[in-house]
Amino acid sequence: MTKILITGANGQLGTELRKLLDERGVAYDAFDSKEMDITDQATVDAKFDALQPAVVYHCAAYTAVDKAEDEGKQVNWQVNEDGTRNVAKAAKRVGAKLVYISTDYVFDGTNPDEYQVDDPTNPKNEYGKAKLAGEQVVKETLDDYYIIRTSWVFGKYGKNFVYTMLRLAKTHDKLTVVDDQFGRPTWTRTLAEFMTYLIDHEAPFGTYQLSNGGSCSWYEFATAILKDQDVEVAPVPSEAYPQKAYRPRHSIMSLDKAAGTGFAIISWQEALDQFKQLID
Repeated sequence: MTKILITGANGQLGTELRKLLDERGVAYDAFDSKEMDITDQATVDAKFDALQPAVVYHCAAYTAVDKAEDEGKQVNWQVNEDGTRNVAKAAKRVGAKLVYISTDYVFDGTNPDEYQVDDPTNPKNEYGKAKLAGEQVVKETLDDYYIIRTSWVFGKYGKNFVYTMLRLAKTHDKLTVVDDQFGRPTWTRTLAEFMTYLIDHEAPFGTYQLSNGGSCSWYEFATAILKDQDVEVAPVPSEAYPQKAYRPRHSIMSLDKAAGTGFAIISWQEALDQFKQLID
């Protein structure tokens, strides 16, 4: 049986991936930051040497986008670049395939069309810069890798936009949501399934982009989330909610390469409906 190692085991994606593998009866070793600090090369090396994984799902990441601009800037780079380098080097040494999760924030959001996998990157915030540096580390270190860029992630096992909207709807008659930022929502279940699909089907190595099908603004996403709630959702411009970190205005990434593997990508509306059924 293929030996699997998961980093970021207790994060939103890592937990979803563990649940998926549990359902399938697939064994794995999974570690959170307390059990394996990926910024510590010696700790990473010791785990990899002991376990000799054949596949590494690298879900660990620093994702506090606004904090990454100042107070969290150092840890952002330590985790997303240095930590990824440690994991990639260890994977290379034991001959493991690596799956690395990246972000739409590697783009600047000025492209009115869909971003293709090979389009020029131009991250405008520290989080995006560090995740892109992680991509480059993976490419420089390994031949057997999958980089998966994703966006607007929501799921059962962590803080996310869907939970925030549902929570606020309980205490507000009206919610305002920005309507000038466009992207593709991604259900962690779909992302976890694609991660395992690439490995199981021995897809060509390289960079992929995976979200659910279709696109929307945050306002449209919120409206769909709250369609059964007694609350008004009103559109506002981004200026209504100033944030430390730059947000791409139009970060819709092409899913053509992912779809070309034969993986069935459901729409974000269908993904949202399935997710809400799970949490009702």
